Amino acid sequence: MCGRYILRMQDKYLREWNLHGPPAWVTTSYNIAPTQQVPVMRMENGAPAATMMRWGLIPAFAQGQPGKFSTINARIETFESAPAFRTAWKRGQRCLQPASGFYEWHLDAQGRKTPYLIALADQELFAFAGLWDWSVRDDGAVIESCAHITMPANELMADIHNGGNHPRRMPAILRREDHEIWLKGTAAQARAVLAPYPADLMVAHPVSTRVNSVRNNGPELIAPIAA
Repeated sequence: MCGRYILRMQDKYLREWNLHGPPAWVTTSYNIAPTQQVPVMRMENGAPAATMMRWGLIPAFAQGQPGKFSTINARIETFESAPAFRTAWKRGQRCLQPASGFYEWHLDAQGRKTPYLIALADQELFAFAGLWDWSVRDDGAVIESCAHITMPANELMADIHNGGNHPRRMPAILRREDHEIWLKGTAAQARAVLAPYPADLMVAHPVSTRVNSVRNNGPELIAPIAA
């Protein structure tokens, strides 16, 4: 369920962002992976602000220690009640996790997994709907971390993401006009903007299996290959 994504920081993409650009120190990455520091937008003192967080939410009760299970994704069916995410939701700790595209793996009839890059036709820089939390380690260090929400897939994503433990899922991608609602709206308003992104506004193509290794990170990873 969306375990890797890309972020391209050229000016032409930043102009698509309708709040504030990501932090100036953020650089382009073609293979963002769990546990890495990633840029997010959240509300601070009544205004949107950009910051960096660990991808993989560590809830407040965990004393800054990652749990045994992955928390990079929060399922739409359970994030309001799941122990790892419910406090962040109740506190309104919602964020935007910017991306330019993301990878999913397709399982073919021979059992081979082919990675696909998925992007949007109408947003060059878009946002996953995310939750964030903070947790304090025994040494006093504060760990801020995030997860993005996932949901049942649309037609395109159901065809691509057809394997693994949780097949036919996709990230919750926000429409540009819903960014402010997700950050500032009531819980009911924010919940209402979570919907599968339209399949006809998404594009996808197969890419090299080099993306399977986090050690690889370059524009060649998103180049189309023969299916």
